[in-house]
Amino acid sequence: MEKITRRSFVNKFGLGVGASVVMTTLPSFITETEKVHKPYTGKKLNIALCGLGNYASLLAEGLQVSEYCQLTGIVTGTPSKAEAWKKKYNIPEKNIYNYENFDSIIKNKDIDLVYVVTPNALHKEFTVRAAKAGKHVIVEKPMAITAEDCEEMIKACNDNNVQLAMGYRLHYEPNHLEIKRLGQEKVMGQVRYIETGLGYSTYDIRDINKPVDLNARKEWRLTKKWAGGGCLINLGIYCIQVSRYVLGEEPIAVTAQFGHVNNKNMFSQVEENITWQMEFPSGAVANCSSSCGFGIDRFYAAADEGFFEMSPAVSYGPFVGKRSDGKPFNFPVINQQQTQMDEICKVILANKKLPNHITGEEGIKDVRIINAIYKAAETGKKVSLK
Repeated sequence: MEKITRRSFVNKFGLGVGASVVMTTLPSFITETEKVHKPYTGKKLNIALCGLGNYASLLAEGLQVSEYCQLTGIVTGTPSKAEAWKKKYNIPEKNIYNYENFDSIIKNKDIDLVYVVTPNALHKEFTVRAAKAGKHVIVEKPMAITAEDCEEMIKACNDNNVQLAMGYRLHYEPNHLEIKRLGQEKVMGQVRYIETGLGYSTYDIRDINKPVDLNARKEWRLTKKWAGGGCLINLGIYCIQVSRYVLGEEPIAVTAQFGHVNNKNMFSQVEENITWQMEFPSGAVANCSSSCGFGIDRFYAAADEGFFEMSPAVSYGPFVGKRSDGKPFNFPVINQQQTQMDEICKVILANKKLPNHITGEEGIKDVRIINAIYKAAETGKKVSLK
């Protein structure tokens, strides 16, 4: 496999290629020139996690081993969670907030950044409130439910001179950096076709007639109000992302089809299965699928002179890659959450502007595409993104 050094990668991609979705620096662990890692000993950014669901727990574990940031505060609407997290992570009482008193965080100089991990419909509210409190923000995907909400979030952060980052963990993952390189450098020629999918079996088929309480807080992903959609907005966004950054292009049109609903009790408001197609300016096509009813986790790209693929591909890994020319495709397994947060916080600590691929300007692109896909599936018509 061609050696990838910091210099060669940044020279190729540092100024952004096409879709501004390529990172400007590589994590040090995959560069040839940084075999000896020098531990960072400077100031760390103090992070408050806003929303303490399952993914927040993964972020918290990542923060325990992060070099450039640390878990300092929490924001939750559930008192029992506040008490449990306080004990587990030794959170000071003064750094614990609920959804009502959150705005008083403006007075807390011990918190630099708020990571919003709430239900999708609350992303805008807490991003805007955090920005007005003078805190930098990382917001989990999707950025919001509508592009209009995204625009308000970007404006609030700009108006308050704070930075807004997206929780795109795969932007710093070595295997994904490699498929970006293979696609955008055209190592095997122009990529003509992409096939990618992500799905999980979220229920036992024997329980499809079991009643589901959609008013229960834990079931927010099954509601249109709080999630904005089903498998597409929560899982399919990774398929959109990988297609865009492998090609370095933005889709110009989409078509889509909702799949069969097997569990009508769970999926009465949002889609259980969906398939969609994206057309790109080069003529390339991406055929994507997402599901909450069956498992799928793969990526395949066919180019003029061969193919490259991964499976698992867009989940939490570990990822397994393959190239048609037989060259090795094997990179270190990393803590995706730790690496993502460290790379973002490293830039903020240096008082530099975050690269475009990880900002709200990137997040709004995905939301526009998602909404176009929903429109295509609902109408049965091709939707233009030009």
